[in-house]
Amino acid sequence: MVTPEIAEKITRLEEKYAAMGQNLSSYLDGLLYADYLTYWDYIQLDVLLNLQHPRTPIPDENIFIIYHQITELYFKLTLQAIEQICHAPVLTADIFKTQLKRINSYFRNLIHSFEIMVDGMDKEQFLQFRMALLPASGFQSGQFRMIEICSTRLNNLVYEPQRPALEGKSLKEILDTVYWRSGATELATGKKTLTLQQFELKYMGPFLQLATRYETCNMQLCYKKLPAEEQPEVLALLKEYDLNINVRWPLMHYKSAVRYLHKRPEDIAATGGTNWQQFLPPKNKRIIFFPELWTEAEIENWGKLAMGE
Repeated sequence: MVTPEIAEKITRLEEKYAAMGQNLSSYLDGLLYADYLTYWDYIQLDVLLNLQHPRTPIPDENIFIIYHQITELYFKLTLQAIEQICHAPVLTADIFKTQLKRINSYFRNLIHSFEIMVDGMDKEQFLQFRMALLPASGFQSGQFRMIEICSTRLNNLVYEPQRPALEGKSLKEILDTVYWRSGATELATGKKTLTLQQFELKYMGPFLQLATRYETCNMQLCYKKLPAEEQPEVLALLKEYDLNINVRWPLMHYKSAVRYLHKRPEDIAATGGTNWQQFLPPKNKRIIFFPELWTEAEIENWGKLAMGE
């Protein structure tokens, strides 16, 4: 029996498909023969479980791969949340808070789960399989750089002493000077590592496009565009966001590097040749998305308290 409720839905479906020049009857025929959706098909489980392709037979390499894949999925969710803030038709404090809470939750999970990398792999196994990964490196996470670009004025991603000379320069000139471009240089010569050369070849074009798209609507500017009376509502969340991405997250990487690469009398080099001892500690980079939210003392001591100093 066709109830009035079902009849109404059929009418609405006819209107929907007619508006696109389509025949509802044809779609109903397809529905009759379509299989029921399953969980494993919906999330592409078989594909997901076959996305790990270790380069060695060493068991713990799978931990390394899967953890980084999970990380990239969280980065994708973060970029989606940033998009909803920065390109909202009408941005409100409620939209800002909702998406910031999501992002902070993603990064809290990542930060707290990093013990999988710090303590969850056998050190000897890691030191065996790591050489098969050359010159790949976690440094090459394009999505993390995209999060940075979307978060703040591009000049804030340049080391402080270089910023004055970049005022009024083009986005490309500023992007050519961002802090991480000195993070994968050879320690002895200062030349770009193959890791950095690969990364620049793949991503510098898309990064410039993204920087152009977010130049007038990045997270920092969106905060400033909120009415003054609404800004305090998102202040604490923005500061947590800044700390999560620029202090807590790189600090976990530093702890992991110390766990696996610190060795007397000389530290082991990272797979990508990254000068990790100088590049990873947040107190050395002092990259801050929202400097206007912090006191001079907090900026001066950026990352130091978290480092136990």
